[in-house]
Amino acid sequence: QARLEESGGGLVQPGGSLQLSCQPFGFLFYDYAIGWYRQAPGKEREGVACIRFNDGTPYYADSVKDRFTISRDKGSSIVDLQMNNLKPEDTAIYYCTVELGSTAQSVCTPSGSKSYWGQGTQVTVSS
Repeated sequence: QARLEESGGGLVQPGGSLQLSCQPFGFLFYDYAIGWYRQAPGKEREGVACIRFNDGTPYYADSVKDRFTISRDKGSSIVDLQMNNLKPEDTAIYYCTVELGSTAQSVCTPSGSKSYWGQGTQVTVSS
């Protein structure tokens, strides 16, 4: 059964860094756009960083631009999210999702038709 699995969350101090990874099982990322979303308590889920797997075109929300970097490894079919200079407001559950045949900007739009969602990984930024 196809699914997505996230890893790499944890607790970090403000200004610190974390790397999240998203790995597919039962399918490959080719022809998909992959998105990292987050949801903080009491807030709606938002797309923060997304990538079109085939050509690596990224898209970032303004709130994370210049701090987060999304990348993909074609050989291992893993998408990573490098998060630097983390702030307390980055605290959330981070989810990976995919959209078939889409663009990076489109998969970062919540209204699109997502094929799969991961179960999420907690990121907590606190001193």
